[in-house]
Amino acid sequence: MKTLNVIKYVFAIVGAAMLVGAFALYTNTTSFLERSETAQGTVVELIRSRSSDSTSYFPVVQFRAAGGREIEFQSNSGSNPPSYNRGEQVTVFYEPANPEDAMIDGFFSLWGAALIIGGIGSVFGLIGVGIIAFGVMKSRSKAYLQKNGVQIHASLQGVEQNTSLTVNGRNPFRIVCQWQHPQTRELHVFRSDNLWFDPTDHVDQEKVPVLVDEGNLKKYWVDTSFLPKLAG
Repeated sequence: MKTLNVIKYVFAIVGAAMLVGAFALYTNTTSFLERSETAQGTVVELIRSRSSDSTSYFPVVQFRAAGGREIEFQSNSGSNPPSYNRGEQVTVFYEPANPEDAMIDGFFSLWGAALIIGGIGSVFGLIGVGIIAFGVMKSRSKAYLQKNGVQIHASLQGVEQNTSLTVNGRNPFRIVCQWQHPQTRELHVFRSDNLWFDPTDHVDQEKVPVLVDEGNLKKYWVDTSFLPKLAG
């Protein structure tokens, strides 16, 4: 399905971009701390900011920079409940050449943005890379079985929907067949790769070809080449 192919690359690209952004934020903060000075400040106000589904409180801090200049700034980091109280004393990092560029000395204030963006980016990246890696492994397994596998003919059991996978509100279909090992008498159930159309009307044979690894029957590929191709 083209949508799934697009999704995996979008997730991988978005994840990579967010990780790059998180690293840039980390580098910028590290550089800022290296060239900054510290001062004691006081939380003078908490600015409430509302979004569609949440409320955050951003502290406003006053401090005196070197030379006696009074500076007031609003932190870029907000939370609910508030991380600070009015009148609370805090340590402030600021740039001597531009004291308005200041940050509260707190883990989340300094590193929160990089941590959040990096965490979300990692999730997106892992999903995208995971889907891509799974597809590559499936393709390699299929190629190996086409070259080295043994073909058997399993009895058709029917067509099922794979409810564990949903894309755009749709579940793919799989052909289900089974085969009894002539020596061990064990019954093996095989399922085809996901199909994004219902193949029921196109499966009229009693037997379905399956390529298996004789040394490990859990490695198999149901040959669906007899089905019509889904138009792109």
